[in-house]
Amino acid sequence: QVQLVESGGGLVQAGGSLRLSCAASGSIFSISAMGWYRQAPGKQRDFVALVTSGGSTNYADSVKGRFTISRDSAKNTVYLQMNSLKPEDTALYYCNAVVRRSGADQYDDYWGQGTQVTVSS
Repeated sequence: QVQLVESGGGLVQAGGSLRLSCAASGSIFSISAMGWYRQAPGKQRDFVALVTSGGSTNYADSVKGRFTISRDSAKNTVYLQMNSLKPEDTALYYCNAVVRRSGADQYDDYWGQGTQVTVSS
């Protein structure tokens, strides 16, 4: 199996910064993309950012210029540097990885348990 473990969430004042980390482990053959999604109370889970195996990145419009996603492929780890945080960034942040397991022919989606980010005004 594949496990994703997030860390780095917490409480921060508006304008502050946080850095999230997500490490993938298990029977991994390759990872094509890793990313972050978030879900605020009573709302759907929304895309935040992703980075491909080739290093291409994509961001939601709401976080462009404030958040930066990066990846350490050797460690199967993805990071999300969040700057200039706003109260509306408050949510449970989930890590996602598109993984081909050892011995498998296809890629599957895997999710972490989530890490809470709370931004106070």
